[in-house]
Amino acid sequence: MDFDTVVNRKGTFCTQWDYVQDRFGVADLLPFTISDTDFALPDEVMIALKDRLQHPVFGYTRWNHETFKQSILHWYEKRFTSYLTPEDIVYSPTVMYSISKLLQIVSKKGEGVIVQTPAYDAFYKTIAGNERKIIPNPLCYEEGQYEIDWQDLELKLASQENTVLLLCSPHNPTGRVWQKEELAKIVSLCWQYDVFLISDEIHMDILRKGQKHHPIIDFMDKNVALVTSGSKTFNFPGLIFSYAILPDERIREQFQLALKNQDGLSSASNLGMLATMTAYYECSYWVDELNEYLDANFAFVKKYLAANLPQIKIVDSTATYLMWLDITKLNLPMEVVQRRLIEIGQVAIMDGSVYGDEGSNFLRLNIGCSKSKLELGLEKMVKSFT
Repeated sequence: MDFDTVVNRKGTFCTQWDYVQDRFGVADLLPFTISDTDFALPDEVMIALKDRLQHPVFGYTRWNHETFKQSILHWYEKRFTSYLTPEDIVYSPTVMYSISKLLQIVSKKGEGVIVQTPAYDAFYKTIAGNERKIIPNPLCYEEGQYEIDWQDLELKLASQENTVLLLCSPHNPTGRVWQKEELAKIVSLCWQYDVFLISDEIHMDILRKGQKHHPIIDFMDKNVALVTSGSKTFNFPGLIFSYAILPDERIREQFQLALKNQDGLSSASNLGMLATMTAYYECSYWVDELNEYLDANFAFVKKYLAANLPQIKIVDSTATYLMWLDITKLNLPMEVVQRRLIEIGQVAIMDGSVYGDEGSNFLRLNIGCSKSKLELGLEKMVKSFT
C-alpha cells in the first residue's frame, strides 16, 4: 500500500474536511482532527465492496453466521494469539452504541462509571446521556509518561456507588498500551469489588513497533464486555459496523434483546460486515504496513518539533495514530493557542481540554495521513508560534 498517496476527501460529506468549520469556526483549515485517517481502504476491501455493488439488491442482512464470526476468530488468533468462543460474538452498529446499551444493562441511573482521564470525549457524553455519574480516575503524568493511579482507582472501585469501569485499551488520547501486568491488576480489582468492566479496544491494531495488545477477555469471562470494530484500523467508520464480545450469557441475551426488540437493529450494514470480514481474512499484511508508516510519521513529528518548536513536548505514546502534545512550555492559554493555529497557521488541531480538564495543556494531533500533509501541517504549526 502506498500511504504517501494523497486522497482528496473534500466533497464526500467528510466530517474532518468538509465540516471543519463546525468545530473551529473557519472553513478551509488543514485538519488533523477527528479520529479517522486519510488513507484509502485496502485493495482487497475495495474489490469486495465494488463486486457487491454490482448486485442491485441491498436487502436485510444477517450478521449471525459462521463466516462473520470465523473472520473475527481468525483475526484474534493471528494478531493477538487470542482464542475466542464464536457464541460470545454479537453485532452492534457502533462501539459507542454498545457502551450505551451495556451501561443500561449492568448499571442503574445515578450510579458511577469510572474512567481514566483524560478520556475520549464521547465517553463523557454517553455516561451523562444515560444519567450515570462520571467518576474520573486521573492518570498520573510524569516525564512524558502516563501511569494509572492505583490507589485512587481502588478507592473508587471500592465505593458501592460505582458499578462500572469503562476502560480504553489502548488509551485514547494518550496512546498508552496497557501491559499484561496492569490489565491483570485491573481485572483483579474489578473482581474484588464486583465492578463490571467494559473495555473499548477499537485502537487495538494500531501499535508502535514492539508493542503487544492484550484483549481483556484473555483475563476474565464474567462481568466483562469487549467492544471494538475494524473501522478505526481500516478506515471505514462510515460503513457503520462494530461488534462486541460478551462471554456472560445473561448479559449477551439482554444485549441482543435490546438491539433487536427495543431498538429494531436486527439487520446489519451489508457493506460494513463485508468490509470487516474481508479485512480480517485478507489484510493483516496491510496493518503491518500501516503501522510501519505511522511509526515513521511519529518519528518525523518528534524530530521536526524538537528542531523547530522544542517548547512542545511529545508524549511517547505506544499506540493509535493520535499524538498527544504537551504545550505547557508555550506559556499560552489554550484559547490563544487555538486562535494562532487557526488565524496564523490555518490549521485545525484538537484542543486537549475536549478530553477533560487533564488535557487542558495538550493538543491531540492526528497523524493518520500522508507525510506530505503532515509536513505541511507542522510547518503551519511552527508558523503559528514563531
